[in-house]
Amino acid sequence: MSPAKAKAAAGDFEFARAERAAKFILQKTRLRPKIALVLGSGLGAFADELTGSAKIPFEKIPGFPRSTAIGHAGRLVIGHAANICVAAMQGRVHAYEGYSANEVVFPMRVLGRMGIRAAILTNAAGGINLELKQGALVILRDHINLQGTNPLIGPNDERLGPRFPDMTQAYWKSYRQSAMAEAKRLGIEVHEGIYAALSGPSYETPAEIRYLRTIGADLVGMSTVPEVIVARHMGIRVLGISCVTNMAAGILDQPINHQEVLETGERVKSHFVALLRGVIPRIAADLG
Repeated sequence: MSPAKAKAAAGDFEFARAERAAKFILQKTRLRPKIALVLGSGLGAFADELTGSAKIPFEKIPGFPRSTAIGHAGRLVIGHAANICVAAMQGRVHAYEGYSANEVVFPMRVLGRMGIRAAILTNAAGGINLELKQGALVILRDHINLQGTNPLIGPNDERLGPRFPDMTQAYWKSYRQSAMAEAKRLGIEVHEGIYAALSGPSYETPAEIRYLRTIGADLVGMSTVPEVIVARHMGIRVLGISCVTNMAAGILDQPINHQEVLETGERVKSHFVALLRGVIPRIAADLG
């Protein structure tokens, strides 16, 4: 097989895999969501509140990678939030679990083939900006990809998106404005910030945090950016929300541990869920 034919075959394989998984999911429910949520470490409780839901473990979905991270249930829940149909991923997979970039973003590819047009991506993050406190909710306005790879490297399938997608609005401006307005209405303090993505799984050193602050990062984490890149590649509009579950290395004179991440996620759950409940109808109205 020629190199050109091999590339085409690889593209067809990825498209077919995503299509197969999407069809499997849609056969499990009559609901047809246009909005998806990816719920990060300790933030999966929102999906438990969806009504009339179908719950599908990741391992049951053809080709879906299995989440091994603590605080990630590893389940897709399709149901109603504020009478709006949504698909919520309780957890995600990360490169540090040993997955390739293509495997990390495969669920987002599947959501796109299901007809998703908007996505709310959440994560637990370390706070770099000294104005942020533990438990703060931050609306992402941009990101810095320091993971050393890009999920679009390799053959491009035009059925999924263009070879060189624009990332000027990686995080959709009107969605950010809606989230800020809804937070103000609810009396929830939120911030805007720039998220730096590193590979993990080790937490960053104090020197790395000083570097990240110098280049303009407000938060740091180990997820989200690959999914955002692929979502925008497919034309899906994105809202990103981080929960500052711990202050980054060197800011406080104490070690960082994952239990702190989960405990903070639990503590801010009510505000986080209220914000999601409020912003979903605004996004749905935007989609028309």
